[in-house]
Amino acid sequence: MSTTIPLPAHAWPVLEPGWVWLCGAGPGDPGLLTLHAVNALRQADVVIYDALVQEAILAWAPQAEHIYAGKRGGKPSAKQRDISLRLVDLARAGKRVLRLKGGDPFVFGRGGEEAQTLVQHNIPVRIIPGISAGIGGLAYAGIPVTHRDVNQSVTFVTGHDQSGNTPSSLDWASISKGSQVLVIYMGMKHIAQISQSLIDAGRSISEPVAVVTTATTNDQQVLETTLGSIVDDIAQAGLAPPAIICVGQSVLMRQVLDWQGMAAGEAPRNLDPLGRGRPAETA
Repeated sequence: MSTTIPLPAHAWPVLEPGWVWLCGAGPGDPGLLTLHAVNALRQADVVIYDALVQEAILAWAPQAEHIYAGKRGGKPSAKQRDISLRLVDLARAGKRVLRLKGGDPFVFGRGGEEAQTLVQHNIPVRIIPGISAGIGGLAYAGIPVTHRDVNQSVTFVTGHDQSGNTPSSLDWASISKGSQVLVIYMGMKHIAQISQSLIDAGRSISEPVAVVTTATTNDQQVLETTLGSIVDDIAQAGLAPPAIICVGQSVLMRQVLDWQGMAAGEAPRNLDPLGRGRPAETA
């Protein structure tokens, strides 16, 4: 059992009774857990986990009660306030509570809301950051969110708000013009509207786009397409959420940095996808 493997010597924090730790579980691959997350899993009496948390991660907490609290768009799920108040109730019952959330608890999740509710009810909290899918998921697809030959800015946006619609507060024209690379969370449902908004704002229909589904897991799929073709290509490929969408020239770097493909024996498709001579300069 994994819990018998000792952690490296360190002054690891203790999850005390009555505390709630809000912890990021990373984008999927259990190997992307932080050591603080593993330490928390080993101590918890109760683990309340989200839909994207892998069973292999929960296996690090065999001593704990596992409570599912996943929220997936368009499917029946617990109300956010009920989840937050359950955390309060468990902590008041003297439980060591671990709230395990996919990715990072504060990046387009509801960790901030849950932490706010806990503080309002005088429940002590600790925040354990995690690797966000917009960084880790794209890295597993061989796409760097920054590359000095491509971009000096990257913008992370969400594809839907609390109502399930595209956020009305987003100024797509400004976002399109202000950032070379865009990383869109939860954008599959409204991709037609989002892609058209970016095109209307001046982004080229030929701009590279990648869609990465169930990132970092054995079920990961990667679609390389363009802004003008993305809607049809997603439908033809039969892709479904959860997905991360990346818009920008950094998507081209997958042609040389698809490390999972190389591990399977595939050769890079293009050593200089940007056409800027970088391999020749550094050869």
